[in-house]
Amino acid sequence: MTQHSTPRAGTGISETNSPDIVPGTGYSHVISVDVPGRLVVISGQIALDAGGNLVGAGDLRAQTRQVFTNLEAALTAAGARWEHVVRLGYFMRDAGQVEVMRAARKEILPEGVSPAASLIEVSGLIRDDLLLEVEALAVVPLDR
Repeated sequence: MTQHSTPRAGTGISETNSPDIVPGTGYSHVISVDVPGRLVVISGQIALDAGGNLVGAGDLRAQTRQVFTNLEAALTAAGARWEHVVRLGYFMRDAGQVEVMRAARKEILPEGVSPAASLIEVSGLIRDDLLLEVEALAVVPLDR
């Protein structure tokens, strides 16, 4: 069987999925970077706003939106965009709520951006009122 690879326009990054592996839901099994680039590593982001206030107490959808807002701000500060993200790492208090997180994530990620990903259910995060933490890796192509 042949693999299916989808390039992200202008980035040198391609999403590849083997027909021998069940397709991911909102993520790719393999990401390839075919250009020289600058690696951007973003620490786990949580649902605190710029003032340090919790957004969405007890509400995974609201917390997911804030986490992705924080990730986008971090990407922008590093001169990156969602199209440059090659991997996301999810840490959830209740992995049984993954569909809630996926629905909120889908509202934020641009069409055609499905980074490689891992989801780990954890017993706790840095604060008891946090439901989700997400870290990211991005590769920003170097100017040629």
